[in-house]
Amino acid sequence: MYKFITAFVLFGLFSEVVEAQEKLFKFGTEQDLSALVQGKKAKGESINWIDVNTGKDTWRFDGDELVCEGLPIGVIRSEKQYENFIMYVEWKHMSDGGNSGTFVWSDATPGPNELPNGLEVQMLELDWVNQHKNDKGELPPIAYVHGELFGVGGVETVPDTPRGTRSKSIENRCLGKGQWNTYVVVAVDGVVKLSVNGKFVNGISKATQKKGYICLESEGAPIHFRNLTVTELPAGVTSPEQIAPLLPNP
Repeated sequence: MYKFITAFVLFGLFSEVVEAQEKLFKFGTEQDLSALVQGKKAKGESINWIDVNTGKDTWRFDGDELVCEGLPIGVIRSEKQYENFIMYVEWKHMSDGGNSGTFVWSDATPGPNELPNGLEVQMLELDWVNQHKNDKGELPPIAYVHGELFGVGGVETVPDTPRGTRSKSIENRCLGKGQWNTYVVVAVDGVVKLSVNGKFVNGISKATQKKGYICLESEGAPIHFRNLTVTELPAGVTSPEQIAPLLPNP
């Protein structure tokens, strides 16, 4: 009886999360790999985004830029799941020490801190390190702010450049407040490599979850996104345990 009640409660909580999700807007383009490599012209398909736990007032468009106001903390997710892909996105923070990021291979279900599981690709403004000294007055490494990669919510990885369980960039290429940064995220078979402003500087491997949703994060500070493209690559050998649960679309 206890197990039945627990399962019922959990199902109710999951249902509330699912019911809260609604389709918001189209942003970015899904490109066709075969057209891309063969040099054919292809318009591509728009990517639909679904609100997980933010709100309509959190997101707005300014021309071709998607503006995130930063509150409440939470994410929006892609309508479909992705396994192997290349994602290109440009972003800029609008406040000193701003915090945000994108999740890949995510379950798009909020955890205790309002964020889902998956592999997070960090987007921190450069002044973040100055605002977060430790008890000894020491600054965090500058490599932390521009593309640290780490598993969240039980997703485990092997970092290329360890900072504990996280992987930090080997070279600082991030630009500060009000300046556009370019990320290229190559995600293949549990491996993620990150290029920051034209150079690959970070990576992880052996992710325990390697198919799921792409999420954009609202984490307390305004951030702008533009020119997002996702190019799907051929699928790999992925077991059911390595795939995030499929969510119903509104």
